[in-house]
Amino acid sequence: MSDRRLRQVAIVLALIGLGVAAYLTYVHYEGIESVCGLGGDCEKVQTSEWSDLAGVPVALLGLIGYAAILATLFVEREEALIAGALIALVGFGFSAYLTYRELFSIDAICPWCVASAVIMTLLAIVMTARLLRAPTGDRGVVPYVG
Repeated sequence: MSDRRLRQVAIVLALIGLGVAAYLTYVHYEGIESVCGLGGDCEKVQTSEWSDLAGVPVALLGLIGYAAILATLFVEREEALIAGALIALVGFGFSAYLTYRELFSIDAICPWCVASAVIMTLLAIVMTARLLRAPTGDRGVVPYVG
């Protein structure tokens, strides 16, 4: 798969993730119940002790993470490729931790959170693939393949 195609896939995934995280952030700050469906227990997950980190809602952290990944996709430098892959890998690790907490500490599943974890996993794969496939230029600049 070409870098152009990987970048397009990453943009779509980041936009979808941004939408999910924006919805969950909105729900958090409005203090309303999310539309959960699929027999999940979103309210239990979103009000658990693991729903924030140092007072910051994890949904907001996700929103910031997806926005940062999206921003790196429009910068034509090696540093942006590295930053995008790093953010996606950290997001993947944090999502895995939160999924563990859902299953073994909270004893509830939030389909929105699972969707975000799947999206971040796919982004980690795509962003890492882009990084590993990127040719490097003379000064660390990655030639833009538009």
